[in-house]
Amino acid sequence: MMGPRRTDKVLTKKLLGLMAACMIGGAAGSLLPAYAEETGEPTQAQAELPREELAIVSPSGRHVFSVELAKTPREQQVGEMFRQHLPENSGMLFVWKTPQQSDMWMENTLIPLDIVFIDADHRIQAITENAVPRSLARISSHGPVAATLELAGGVTAKFGITVGDKVEAPSLSKKL
Repeated sequence: MMGPRRTDKVLTKKLLGLMAACMIGGAAGSLLPAYAEETGEPTQAQAELPREELAIVSPSGRHVFSVELAKTPREQQVGEMFRQHLPENSGMLFVWKTPQQSDMWMENTLIPLDIVFIDADHRIQAITENAVPRSLARISSHGPVAATLELAGGVTAKFGITVGDKVEAPSLSKKL
């Protein structure tokens, strides 16, 4: 009976090393797939993210939305991509660590969105209504903002939401 060939020993060492790296990283067996998912181009809608209540207070009333919180760079990159419907009482909130210019795009986004830019005082600084699905055009806040809110296309006009309106949300309050 012959012993294992040299290539089998090398392969075994590499496999054991990879297994050890996965266990040290706490991801036993899932390190490589997670890494690929976090860095590749998005190909499908992301799972629903944790939600919170957000209200916009305007002269037309208090408008309440249930918004998903896009916190990680990956969640923010994928955003509303590949989703086929967004109820008018829902949305997605992107809270930035520090006020910054916010540049959004509609690549792989299948539905029109209203993009609302929120300043550090929690007031609406700018609104882009009915952003065109699948467009690669940059949609800019044209200055630093604390957060960006995506709502279903047409909602801001329907509810009379305008620049200067106050935005209330737990995630925004934590930033004060």
